[in-house]
Amino acid sequence: MGWDYAHRGLHDNLWGIPENSLPAFQAAVDKGYGIELDVHITADHQLIVHHDDTLYRMCRVERAIKDMTLEEIRQYTLLNTDEKIPTLKEVLDLVNGKVPLLIELKSESHNCNTLCRIFNHAMRTYSGKYIIESFNPLALRWFKKNEPSILRGQLSCNFFKEKPHCDLVLFMITVLGSNFLSRPDFISYKYTDYKNPSVQMNCGFFRARLALWTIKTMDAYNTVREHADMIIFEGFEP
Repeated sequence: MGWDYAHRGLHDNLWGIPENSLPAFQAAVDKGYGIELDVHITADHQLIVHHDDTLYRMCRVERAIKDMTLEEIRQYTLLNTDEKIPTLKEVLDLVNGKVPLLIELKSESHNCNTLCRIFNHAMRTYSGKYIIESFNPLALRWFKKNEPSILRGQLSCNFFKEKPHCDLVLFMITVLGSNFLSRPDFISYKYTDYKNPSVQMNCGFFRARLALWTIKTMDAYNTVREHADMIIFEGFEP
């Protein structure tokens, strides 16, 4: 609590420090910021740090991570740099407990249990501080059942703004309706939507802390900082 987390590391995609890359994480460590990062599982059950489901935006390769092995993924570089998509182990070795980690599990229903189990095993030897979050309430449910001591957060936003014709699942995530099953320790909500009554009610009823994402200006930071226990920022330094 009380930390500012660099969204996907302290990166600058236009100036050779790609998001979710080792240089971006090193820059955050050097400046003393917490780090927000994203974890996917590959086809051969390896954990990598990358945001999107595919490699297209960052590597210009139209392939899905879930269909690729680690060896295949490591053939490509991030944007116009020599940096490759790092493994979770590489990131943990670099950070080595110097700053806390806010780790988003990018899980789908079909691989949720596998990702949670392999991730949990990988983190057992890590001595640094970390918490997890996910849009998928099934991932939080897994940790509530199997590793309740690991703090977990429900990621969400107002999907009615993002996708006006959202389905029942997105509706439940928007109003945090699954929280009675996953019992999150914190709510991680899009900062423009945090006044949503569902957020306030859940923080009160479940005594959950509040993380706000992704703050991109100093003005926005100053506006919401006193209302949040954690801030996820990008594109500037608080």
